Amino acid sequence: MDFQKNVAQSFYEETAIEAGFFILKFNNETDENQTFKREVSANFIQFHFCIKGSALFVFNDGNYKLPIQEDHSLLLYNPQRDLPINLDLEKHSWMISVLLPINKFHGLFSTEANYITFLDEENKDRKYYKDGNISPSMAIVLNQLMNYNLHPTIKPLYFKAKAYELLSLYFNRPADADVEQCPFLADEDNVSKIKKAKQIIISRMAEPPTLQQLADEINLPINRLKEGFKQIYGDSVFSFLFDYKMEVARQLLASGSHNVNEVGLKVGYSTSSHFIAAFKKRFGTTPKKFLMGLNV
Repeated sequence: MDFQKNVAQSFYEETAIEAGFFILKFNNETDENQTFKREVSANFIQFHFCIKGSALFVFNDGNYKLPIQEDHSLLLYNPQRDLPINLDLEKHSWMISVLLPINKFHGLFSTEANYITFLDEENKDRKYYKDGNISPSMAIVLNQLMNYNLHPTIKPLYFKAKAYELLSLYFNRPADADVEQCPFLADEDNVSKIKKAKQIIISRMAEPPTLQQLADEINLPINRLKEGFKQIYGDSVFSFLFDYKMEVARQLLASGSHNVNEVGLKVGYSTSSHFIAAFKKRFGTTPKKFLMGLNV
């Protein structure tokens, strides 16, 4: 199944965690909308999660459009026709999608068909659509997938575990575990403040505030900021920011529009040696060797 991408303007990553079971990551940090296309056959069920920004799914040659907003999910299934992904991703937006065959999905929940309505025998040949919210516990898993930073050999196992965890949380009954997991995050105002903190450090990544300054700006105690950020995004504030800056640096280098020194300055490194060391720590290679690999 081919996946088309707009090279050097944004990035996608597709991971096959089992036969026919895929996780797709979309990231558009440019100032323009980007389009992604991928064939998906009728026997697949699709889960789409908008972590940041917004996007638009286009069907039937543009005759039907389905929006998805930040912190929302879409479940799509139509056994009567293929539903290829034609995604218009807004600027500064992130999305994760999970695709798996419906027969495999039935196998996961065969004893729960009476609970998950579209798995009922009478509904098995009907199309299904559901728009839902992303819970704090789901947001943690999604950000762990988006900001994966473990050894490459662990990646298939890690993604497989997180995909199953995400599906479990998605179909969790209304009295779910979010409050038990972190009572602080049951308060929507607190969640909103943590998300604001993320946007602040991203927008000022070259000169980020200190943790105390950030806590003061969002009006949260510093310990609440650290705990809440770790819960939602699966990482500490500055570890998250480091990974984000390196990803931006990688995209800027790949675009060919900036040299190594310029990229380092843009992501907050006053000396090229510090930037090169940071880039090598994150990706295991220097910016120069990374560029040489692109040219090859």
